[in-house]
Amino acid sequence: MTTTATRPAHSSPAPKRRSAIVDYLTTTDHKKIGVMYLFFSFFAFFVGGLLALGIRTQLAAPGGTIIKDPDTYNQFFTMHATAMLFFFIIPVWAGWGNYIVPLQIGALDMAFPRINALSFWLLPAGFITMFSGYLVKGGPAQAGWTEYPPLTDQRFLSGHGTDLWIVGLILVGVSSTLGAINFLVTIFKMRAPGMTMWRMPVFTWNILVTAILTLLALPVLTAALIMLFIDRNYGGSFFDPGVGGNAILYQNLFWFYSHPAVYIMILPAFGLISEVLPVFSRKPLFGYKAFVLATAAIGALGFSVWAHHMFATGQVLLPFFALMTSFIAVPTGVKFFNWIATLWQGKLTFETPMLFALGFLTMFLIGGINGMFAAQPPIDYAIHDTYWIVAHIHDVLFGGSVFGVFASIYYWYPKVTGRMMDDKLGKVHFWITFVGFNLAFFPMHMLGLDGMPRRIASYAANPQWATMNKISTLGAYIIGISIFPLNVAPSAMAMRGELRFPSTVPPARSSNFSFAVTLPMTWPSTMTDFARISAWSFALVPTVSTLSGRLIRPSTLPSSVRSSAPLSSPLMEID
Repeated sequence: MTTTATRPAHSSPAPKRRSAIVDYLTTTDHKKIGVMYLFFSFFAFFVGGLLALGIRTQLAAPGGTIIKDPDTYNQFFTMHATAMLFFFIIPVWAGWGNYIVPLQIGALDMAFPRINALSFWLLPAGFITMFSGYLVKGGPAQAGWTEYPPLTDQRFLSGHGTDLWIVGLILVGVSSTLGAINFLVTIFKMRAPGMTMWRMPVFTWNILVTAILTLLALPVLTAALIMLFIDRNYGGSFFDPGVGGNAILYQNLFWFYSHPAVYIMILPAFGLISEVLPVFSRKPLFGYKAFVLATAAIGALGFSVWAHHMFATGQVLLPFFALMTSFIAVPTGVKFFNWIATLWQGKLTFETPMLFALGFLTMFLIGGINGMFAAQPPIDYAIHDTYWIVAHIHDVLFGGSVFGVFASIYYWYPKVTGRMMDDKLGKVHFWITFVGFNLAFFPMHMLGLDGMPRRIASYAANPQWATMNKISTLGAYIIGISIFPLNVAPSAMAMRGELRFPSTVPPARSSNFSFAVTLPMTWPSTMTDFARISAWSFALVPTVSTLSGRLIRPSTLPSSVRSSAPLSSPLMEID
């Protein structure tokens, strides 16, 4: 049974409306904060994409001369990876987590709204700090996104760009840590009555495990960064072998965070895909409990595989880390079998979110398989620091995380705005992205097998290398062009037409409130309308009585719920 309840009428006069800009600068509403995360993340994606095009243009031909200074090229690939990893992929999922998780579990807001706002504003502070390196002597950081010592020693990099990179990343770490605490408290303490852990939507489960990984791993990276800063500026010797330090210690500390960070970047995408596939297969997710347990297993095993990045150092226990890396493929395999079983004999429809979800399955599968090759020490010795590694990380993080991000945009855009994105433009976006992605990164596998090292500004006139790099550069530009339909679709829908919540909006799980709540936000016809978002997602705390496989469509709800209810009126009971 479904009932509704509206927010009680207030006898006091409505408060004076603030401007949209002031409202967003001072908001603690999880929905507005989520939207700001998304906008900021895509700004960082744009910056990182421009740097990527600069890298690929330089490598399009042997002896590239587009970027004449090797230090500038080093800065390009360092800041490209930094922008994409720390300011796009991780924050964009924090944005969707902020917006969607309270709605899915029936919470009024995040547990600590002010800390939630602080978590967001630390991100642009960290971004500005890092990229202000372009304003100082010597330029920004240029030792790669890993910033290994002794490459970062003052003897080799005497400017302040590396110091700004360290401080900026520490700010990002504080932001992520506060956000993780907020997610944990919200999920554990603010679920609606009846929303047990085994009734939570899969996306929320994945955000929960991601928050645990973040909270456990980030302090280790922060400690490593502080020690690196001390070595550079205060005469420390943590990582200087010449005075008793150990450079390998930094690698252990860095990768103890940065390999779990791969799961921090991919687990929310797993959750999103697990929301999309059942909807467009018209079937419940196959093996819900197995999926949740597999997610928890990935989180636990994620702390036992970091040193497979360090096989070439000769300072780690090779059999143990090779074996544990093989083990972690098992729960990921469970997820793949569950996804395939969900699709099997389903009534499949191929709207844009479904296409990106299927693209995710294929591309991430390739990334996982070639990652298993790289995790075997004899093979790793041959391909370490070659373009095979570049191909692998992009298969996982672009073919996986970014395809998931695009699926989430098309899937949840109606939830945020009340309008559907243009499906034809969406399909154009998918196919151009899919073709461009494979053209850009598949040749890198062959370049790596042929021995081309990564992080070089030019290469000899090897005909095979030249051909593969030209194809890769073409693919990179196609990816850049593919973003255009994504930008056109919302802009075409934003300023015209009536508010729509059609029957094609994805139906919700029985225990999933996110699509049950009458639209909490509409896309503005003017900038002032941005401020017209209710402070709470629910007028009253909703309840859950059962968990069944039945799907509820907005079209099956009473018309008074779909069209006449206030923006913040929820479905109060889902049975």
